[in-house]
Amino acid sequence: MMRLPAAGLLALALLSAPPLLPGAAKAQPQPAAPPPPLAAVPPALRGPWFAGGCASPTAMLHVTARAVARLPADGPARLIRFAESRAQAGWTVGTGRGAEAPRILLRGDATALQTAEPDAKLRDDRLPGDTPLAAWSRCAAPPPALAALHGEGLAMLGALEVLEAACGGPGAGSAGCLAALVAEGDVSGDGLLSVAEIARLVRGMTWVMAAAEDASPEGVLAAGGGGLLAGVAIGRFAMESLDYDGDGRLSAAELGQDRTALTRSLGAEGGRPLRLEGVQEGIGLLRGLLDGVTAP
Repeated sequence: MMRLPAAGLLALALLSAPPLLPGAAKAQPQPAAPPPPLAAVPPALRGPWFAGGCASPTAMLHVTARAVARLPADGPARLIRFAESRAQAGWTVGTGRGAEAPRILLRGDATALQTAEPDAKLRDDRLPGDTPLAAWSRCAAPPPALAALHGEGLAMLGALEVLEAACGGPGAGSAGCLAALVAEGDVSGDGLLSVAEIARLVRGMTWVMAAAEDASPEGVLAAGGGGLLAGVAIGRFAMESLDYDGDGRLSAAELGQDRTALTRSLGAEGGRPLRLEGVQEGIGLLRGLLDGVTAP
């Protein structure tokens, strides 16, 4: 039996996540207070930035609403997804998760950006202190090598935030969550997901996980190779498991079949309970028959 890497399992979980049932929240303990809202990065600062010139940049910085990915040309990646963020003295201050809780400060406009990554010991009320500032600028087009290495992953980073808002935000429900997944994965514009489009989501998620682990450019490339194989495998598995109409595409309705509503579980009168042990024996016989027919 083929074993899938962690990124593949995570992407598969996105495709088969359990529904958010209306009554489910009542069974869960309620937090004492809701977390403070994140101060999203201003739209003008989002997108790709470059250091060292556009012809041969030394690093790329990609900014989303709730994350920053720093991608040096010859050093380890650094992905900070904000657990907290706030505006402070003209800066947007984002703090990541983990024991070190890395921080990054951003300020600028649509054409120029400054960042600072202070030492963990520096107090919040003294930011940025003596922290060196890095300058970033826009480029008309990213260098082909950087775009090829990081393009799918950065697209997934933005899509992940959209999915988090649709699936876990206030008032989120299964239908909206699955619709957002299809919308983010749909490259062809037909409102459906193909094997290739599912594989793209898996490759992108593999990149996100590699960047979160501070992988080197070689490590990101290697992760992309693993994601390439796993993506196709998971895409085919999802298609064979969920493509009920057999058209080779997955719709939001197929992804949500039996997962977004429990309207088909009302039963019918007039029957008698089957002996489940006998049903199990019948399923075993059917599996044996199918295995025998399909065996090479």
